[in-house]
Amino acid sequence: MFSTGQWIFAISFLIAFTLIIVFTYSKDKKLHAKNYQGVKWVGIFFILFIIILFCIKFFFKI
Repeated sequence: MFSTGQWIFAISFLIAFTLIIVFTYSKDKKLHAKNYQGVKWVGIFFILFIIILFCIKFFFKI
């Protein structure tokens, strides 16, 4: 389905992309910690809201 060259390109692209993302995130880690302090609570409440909606749907079979 894929040629050898395409597999080599895909693997090298994945490795390079991952390294660039890790390097960029580690460089901006302090800035993110300062600017996005309450984001984890928003995420937790969003996940709880989705779980509650699924529970309501399951128990009332809407």
